[in-house]
Amino acid sequence: MAKSDTAAVKDPATKGKLKLIIVIVLALLLAIGASVGATWFFMHSAQSKPAEAADAAPVGKQPAIFEPMAPAFVANYNQNGRQRYMQVSITMLGRNQADLEALKVHMPVIRNNLVMLFSGQDFATLATPVGQEMLRQKATASVQEVAQKELGKVVIEQLLFTNFVLQ
Repeated sequence: MAKSDTAAVKDPATKGKLKLIIVIVLALLLAIGASVGATWFFMHSAQSKPAEAADAAPVGKQPAIFEPMAPAFVANYNQNGRQRYMQVSITMLGRNQADLEALKVHMPVIRNNLVMLFSGQDFATLATPVGQEMLRQKATASVQEVAQKELGKVVIEQLLFTNFVLQ
């Protein structure tokens, strides 16, 4: 008699847990199926519309032109009696090849301003991603300033750090 009472008590609890497990498994399978279906739908629709995306591009926006500044910039720092170095390779992002060619005439002034900017930075600040991004923005502003002064317009949208080494 004791065994049948124990079995009767365990049976409703087991059935409730089993139902809960089945519901959870079905919900997970439904979520996975919906995710796969949505991914397939969006990937399929993105592949079938590349021509429409090209047509929807603004007419006035020209493609990006990347112009590397060679050689790389090197600056040295003295931190707590220890010699430190920074090397940064820069690529200019512009939209008009003729403007970039006109800016190359003023490259000695631009390189001078960038070397002075880089050597005046705090090494500890440059070791952080925020410090590197701030330096990139300052360098972009410096080049844009020279372009505005010499050519009468901002030629460079951004300077991109394509290599950044601190030692």
